[in-house]
Order: sequence, then C-alpha cells, then structure tokens
Amino acid sequence: MPMPSPGLHHVTAISGPPQRNLDFYAGPFGQRLVKQTVNFDDPGIYHLYYGDGNGTPGSILTFFPFEAARKGHAGAGMASALAYRVSPEGLSILRDTLARRGTEIEAARPRFDAPVHVMRDPDGLVIELITQEDIAGDRPEGFHSVTLSLTDPAPTARLLIDILGYREIGEQCEPGGMRLRLGAPGNAPGRHVDLWRDDQPGRAKPGAGTIHHVAFRAHDDAHQAELRAVLMDAGMQVTDSIDRQYFNAIYFREPGGVLFEIATDPPGFTADESPDSLGQALKLPPRYESRRAAIEARLPALQVPE
Repeated sequence: MPMPSPGLHHVTAISGPPQRNLDFYAGPFGQRLVKQTVNFDDPGIYHLYYGDGNGTPGSILTFFPFEAARKGHAGAGMASALAYRVSPEGLSILRDTLARRGTEIEAARPRFDAPVHVMRDPDGLVIELITQEDIAGDRPEGFHSVTLSLTDPAPTARLLIDILGYREIGEQCEPGGMRLRLGAPGNAPGRHVDLWRDDQPGRAKPGAGTIHHVAFRAHDDAHQAELRAVLMDAGMQVTDSIDRQYFNAIYFREPGGVLFEIATDPPGFTADESPDSLGQALKLPPRYESRRAAIEARLPALQVPE
C-alpha cells in the first residue's frame, strides 16, 4: 500500500461572473486571493484560487468563473458540499458580516461530534461551517471536509481506504439519507471526506454553484507516481501527470463518478510570486506568455483587493 494522502489539496468549482465571485470570497468570506490565472485548457476563462494567507494545501478553493454561466445543481456522482473549519467567535463574526450582505447562515445541525452551519455563496454553492474550539481567528481557516453524493458509497470508500489511506470514522443517519465519514491520518486541514447516500438521489447538472472536481494531496512527484500506479492496477483510467505550474496533477473518475485529482504539494503558489504579492497579478503559464495581450483583452477586467 502506498503512503497515505494527508487529505484534500484543493476543491474546484464553477461560478458565475468573476468579479462577483472575487468580491464575495476575498470580501466578507475572508479568504485571500492566492492566485489569479487562467484555465490552462481554455485561457479565455479565469482560474481563481482562494485560500489562507499562505496558500496552504487543504485551504484552497478554486473557481472557473463564467460571465453567463447557467445555474447547476448537485446530484449523484458529484461533490455536493464543501465544509470549512471555523472558531465559534469566527462564526459569530461571519454571521453578522454576511447578514449585512444578505447572506444567511442557517441554524446549527448536529453532525457527529460538531455542529454544522449551512450557507450558500452567490451562485448557490453549498458551504458548510463546522465549529472547532481549537481553531483560532475570525474567519474560516482551511477545509474540514468535502461531501460526495453517491448512489453506492461502498466502492468509493474502498478506493479511499485501500489506496489513499483513509479510515472509517463513523456513520450517521440524517433526514433524507445516510452519511459515512472517512478520515486521512494526521491532523492536516481537509482530512475528512463524507460519503452521502441520498434516499431520493437527483440527477446532477453541472453549472454555476457546483463542484467540478476534488483534489487530494501527494507529498511530491514520487508519491503521486506511486499512487497512480496503484490506481491503474485497480482498474482506474488515470491521466499522465500534467504540469499545472503550482502543482503536478493526475485525474481519474472514481467508481461513483466524481472527478478526482491528485496534486503534488510542491512547487506551491510562491513559484512565481512572493508571499506578499500573491494574487495581485494575472499569471500565465510560459506557453501562453506570447499571447498575453490577446488573453488579457478577452478576459473581463478584475478589481483585485490588495
């Protein structure tokens, strides 16, 4: 069995207009714009990365924003919610801040050993806030978990346990379905994955407000290659490693249909910017630099907070 993954590296979602997305996540939601770049497969679209002040793996939420995106909705075979860790004080501050912007945080729901508060971003993406007494600060601090909606969680659980090194933490019956929680070893942010079996699963519709893929951490290229070999031996169709400038990535569909990525920790988001200037300028991979003027002319202008 390969070395376990420490947990989530990042989660990538689809949104509507990029300025509205930026104003929310780098505004009242209190995240840092870690990187503004483009979709490497379609440079006419931004790829915006948000995270903690250092761009730590396990805190990174990224978006492909479209000016005229059609609204989507989660369903079986898709990640359906993302949860952040937050202190009780931070939750109170966030509740007041968002209320002034017209965004409601719902009352707590019981889930395993911590209360969960549910909200939605401007595109309807489900964001969960899980209070933890050992978290400091006045804003969400890294991921707690991601929820995968599956018609049959068993094959996905086996992959996460047998290959990525997760272990079963618990199972909980909730209104409308059953939740199985798995956890990666250690205490890194984003170490939990919840597998949700809906009693009446709906059909997934990709679009604004939905999660595109879920990325897990590999310590380095060698660890990623080891995981890739084991995944292929298990019958997964896995891409070659792809250079994403700030990490190397492989992709595959897990048995339940969710698009998974395994991303390396290095080189990190300071590969082309200093820690003090993260997210302040549009960064392009070298193959697009000769087209910078045309790409910038096609992209909508962004007002980026300092």
